[in-house]
Amino acid sequence: MSIVIGIDVGISTTKIVGIKNMQVVSPLRTTAADPVASLYGAFGKYLYDNHIELSDVEQVVLTGVGAAYIDRPVYGLPTRKSDEFLADGLGARFESGLDKIIVVSMGTGTSLVKCEGDNIQHIGGISIGGGTLAGLSRIMLQTSDIKQVSTMAMHGDISNVNLMIGDISAQPLPGLPMDVTASLFGKAKTDAVKDDIAVGLIHTVLQTIGSAAVLSALNTDIREFVMIGNLTLLPQCRDVFPMMEKLYKVKFIIPKYSQFCTAIGAALDYIYHKG
Repeated sequence: MSIVIGIDVGISTTKIVGIKNMQVVSPLRTTAADPVASLYGAFGKYLYDNHIELSDVEQVVLTGVGAAYIDRPVYGLPTRKSDEFLADGLGARFESGLDKIIVVSMGTGTSLVKCEGDNIQHIGGISIGGGTLAGLSRIMLQTSDIKQVSTMAMHGDISNVNLMIGDISAQPLPGLPMDVTASLFGKAKTDAVKDDIAVGLIHTVLQTIGSAAVLSALNTDIREFVMIGNLTLLPQCRDVFPMMEKLYKVKFIIPKYSQFCTAIGAALDYIYHKG
C-alpha cells in the first residue's frame, strides 16, 4: 500500500489525512501544547489507528504556520512542504468538485484564496476568525471553549443583541429585508444574558467573514464560496450562511471534510506535481 500523508500543522492543533488512490483516508485531528508535539502525536496515532507501516508511506507533506518549526524529515520519511494558500485551494477544489470558487479559510483569522481552474491565488483576508471568537469569549463569557460557547448560543436569541432593519425602519429598504442585520451588537443591553452574548459573538464573526467573502468577489463572476477550517463545524453556520446566500444571491458551500481541506490540499500538491 502506498499512501501520501498531508499534515496541516497549527500552533496547537494538527490535522492529518492520507490520500490513497485519490481517496481521502481517515482524517484525524489532535491537539498539543506545541506544534512539534502536535505533529508527531498526530502522525504516530494516525499510523497506529490505520495499521499503516512507515514503509507504506510514499511522501509526507507539511503545511500550515506550524510547519516552519519542522526542519527535518518526519520519522525519516521523505518530507516536503506545501504553500498553505495553494493547499487551501487544492483541497477545497477537490472536496467541492468546483473549479471557479473563492476559498474562505476560517482559522484563527480568515484568508481568501481565488481558484479559477489551475490558477490559485491568495487575494487577501481579514483578522477575524476563531481567535477573535475565543478572545472575546474569554473577556465576555469567561471561557474560550468554542464548543461551550456554541452550546450557550443555541439557547440565545440573536434579536436581543443585533439591531435589525425592522428595528429602525417601518418597511424593508431596497435589497434589505426586515430581518437583515443593521448593526452587530447594536441592540445589546448592559444586562444581556450570556446565552444572547454567545450567539451574538458567533454571528458577529460568521457574518463578518461572509460579508468579506462576498466583497472579495466584486468585479468577478464568482458566486460560489467554499468554506473551510474549524469554524465550519459551528452549528450556527446553518443559520448564518443560508441567510446571507438569500441576501447576496451567492452560494456558501461547506464540504464534507471542511476542516481537513488544507491537509488534503498539501497531499494533492505532491500528487499533482510529483511527475
